[in-house]
Amino acid sequence: MNEPTITRPRHPDWIRVRAPIGENYAHLKGLVRGLKLHTVCEEALCPNIGECWGAGTATIMILGDVCTRACRFCAVDTGNPRGIVDTEEPARVADAIAELKLNYVVVTSVDRDDLPDGGAGIFAETIRQIKTKSPQTKVEVLTGDFRGDHAHAKIVVDAQPDVFGQNIETVKRLTHVVRDRRAGYEQTLDVLRTIKEIDPTMRTKSSILVGMGETFDEMMETMRDLRAAQVDLLAIGQYLQPTRQKRNLPLVEYIAPEQFVRYREEGMKLGFKYVASGPLVRSSYKAWEAALAMNKP
Repeated sequence: MNEPTITRPRHPDWIRVRAPIGENYAHLKGLVRGLKLHTVCEEALCPNIGECWGAGTATIMILGDVCTRACRFCAVDTGNPRGIVDTEEPARVADAIAELKLNYVVVTSVDRDDLPDGGAGIFAETIRQIKTKSPQTKVEVLTGDFRGDHAHAKIVVDAQPDVFGQNIETVKRLTHVVRDRRAGYEQTLDVLRTIKEIDPTMRTKSSILVGMGETFDEMMETMRDLRAAQVDLLAIGQYLQPTRQKRNLPLVEYIAPEQFVRYREEGMKLGFKYVASGPLVRSSYKAWEAALAMNKP
């Protein structure tokens, strides 16, 4: 019996990504290779790698490149890292950032459910090392949910990143379809609330991918829930199926640019300090602009 044919949405004109070229891009790529760093730009097949690397910025991925979770929207490899941790990585990352002379850096990671603290200690040490070696550099972190453990979130908060991000990824109804079973809509909201409870001055951030079957009303509900958790910054972008493998969720629809504009307008009305909303937006895209917006009256 033949397998059923899957009809995929037609690729629209507004989803166009420039090929990564340019002197800055080549220079940064060479440094990343030479310093043996992982970047989410490459591991997650980010569509903005050319623009961001061309501008001399990147999102560093620590704690290896094998994730213990298997979210269906993600391209990162899934497996069991078996508790292996590179304790010299924080210093090496800080050295690299100093060499790159970055003014703003996003540090993220795979989920590490195999570690007792979920990797919180390495995150904290990386933040401290960067701030010691590059005092002018602003540090944003995008962490996992630490299985909802408040004590582990506090380890990262106490290291004083400039922005603390944890992505909700999708609307409540689709959470268990899109994300790994160990992730949860309420669990992410709880982590974001906890960060503010520990340090009310800490800037928090989250991100949503659209085009996976969510409705406008569900998006509004999710944005309201994030604001109720006092989230300051929000990124909304188009889901693009990273591979044709069965493990990756099929794309349901491309969202028109006008809808992204409306999401941004509605988000700002709800009280977010900054909403980046567009087809190619990702949680780390132009993160420095969002952080700068927080300083405006």
